[in-house]
Amino acid sequence: MSKRILIIQGHPDASARHLNHALADAYSQGALSAGHEIHMITVSELDFPMLRSQQDWEHGEVPPALKPAQEDILWAEHLVLFFPLWLGEMPAMLKAFLEQVARPGFAFKYADNNPFGIKGLTGRSARIVVTMGMPSLVYKWFFRAHSLKALKRNILGFIGIAPIRQTVIGMVGNLQPADAEKLVRQLRKLGEGGL
Repeated sequence: MSKRILIIQGHPDASARHLNHALADAYSQGALSAGHEIHMITVSELDFPMLRSQQDWEHGEVPPALKPAQEDILWAEHLVLFFPLWLGEMPAMLKAFLEQVARPGFAFKYADNNPFGIKGLTGRSARIVVTMGMPSLVYKWFFRAHSLKALKRNILGFIGIAPIRQTVIGMVGNLQPADAEKLVRQLRKLGEGGL
């Protein structure tokens, strides 16, 4: 069964291609070959301001450059986020993008009797693909994957996206060509399955 899949490329460096780009391309190729529909957002190509106040977040207008992104999110049945871990977190540009698009009234609605609000993006699943320089086991066990858990629980889960799966790739600076090709095959297979 085909899915509508939105790929969000969160690598902030628009000046060069990185492993994140190759993995997103592999996922996209696999998905297209299996008959899924693909839309892609490349965050580094968008021009938008950072939010600077609660007032703006709750009552301001979504920047014009991000209205198509909100339309793509509404269109999608499955979202796939790609990003490198920077200083233990997602890059600031990706976080700023998510803050802008996941506003009240779109991603969730306030409810007087419910402190968690009403989730606005239910019926969608997601996969997070994160790359990092450290070993993935160190990130998962020593650092307890805190930023990944926060993204899953406090952002995607809060707005109703579930289930949320993850692919954590460590030691990217030491990858040999055969290792990189294995990862490309893995992401192509995930794309074929719409997972």
